[in-house]
Amino acid sequence: MSPQDLMAGPPPTHLPDDPAQSSLSAGSAPRDVVAEHPESPAAWAALARQAREAAADPVTVYAYARVGYHRSLDTLRRNGWKGNGPVPWEHAPNRGFLKALAELALAAKAIGEDAEWQRCADFLRDSSPTAYDELLG
Repeated sequence: MSPQDLMAGPPPTHLPDDPAQSSLSAGSAPRDVVAEHPESPAAWAALARQAREAAADPVTVYAYARVGYHRSLDTLRRNGWKGNGPVPWEHAPNRGFLKALAELALAAKAIGEDAEWQRCADFLRDSSPTAYDELLG
């Protein structure tokens, strides 16, 4: 029996393919994709980003991003995530979660919720430094 490295931390989480991603990649409107796949973190993240880029009401953007974030937590837990550990950007199906988390951070900052902005930014950096650099850096 080989010794276990107790300092190594949890293994990376690799989410399964998000069924909404093909519709988003094909150019379908995020609102339509959310209606078809309401469980999809990628769809909610795309809807939040679209609203943010259209200078929508920041509270609306926050709401979309919050739904995406909570859908992400559900998906992460169903796939073995225990509340911490890496969620690599390099694994494309993880990007829905990472984008939803980044959108939530940006929306929190836009409405002046500084503690939530910092918590989400730190969570993103801890989950994937690459995603942090790509989305918030």
